[in-house]
Amino acid sequence: MQRTIKHILFTFVTALILMGCNDGASLQRYFVDNQESANFTSIDLPVSIVKLDESKLSDVQKEAYGSVKRLNFLGYRLDKSKEADFNTELTKVKAILKDKKYNDLIEFNDRKAKVIVKYLGDDDAADEFIVFASSKEMGFGIVRVIGDNMSPEKMMTLADAMQNSDIDSSQFGGIMDFFK
Repeated sequence: MQRTIKHILFTFVTALILMGCNDGASLQRYFVDNQESANFTSIDLPVSIVKLDESKLSDVQKEAYGSVKRLNFLGYRLDKSKEADFNTELTKVKAILKDKKYNDLIEFNDRKAKVIVKYLGDDDAADEFIVFASSKEMGFGIVRVIGDNMSPEKMMTLADAMQNSDIDSSQFGGIMDFFK
């Protein structure tokens, strides 16, 4: 009897472990798989590179700024000779972002690009924001904003503060070079 209970427990634990292993595509896996590829540009940035005058931020904006830990960028520059490869990669990213675990925050069309912002987590505490921009002229770029307990609502107020502040774009050299 004791042996049967051990066997059932072992089977149950093994089943839980196997169910927890998800072979499905994820944005993190996509970053890892492509960061060394010649077609991609990959940059990891600490949040300290974004220097904001915190004296001009509200308490909500300061809290949002403090919750961000790092930024990861992965970009695919469009090369007309490899347009089929570009379309394949674009389709992969769009399929990943359609997963129901990525919550929609905002989507808009800029003059030259379509921008989609999503997040992982719930409405009160997101662990990751994803900014995906694609353009038929330049390619696409993905920024993962990684942090702890980031509130989507508070992050939107921080985005407003960043638009109205002086940010030295030379701090983002690799990302800015990608879009030239």
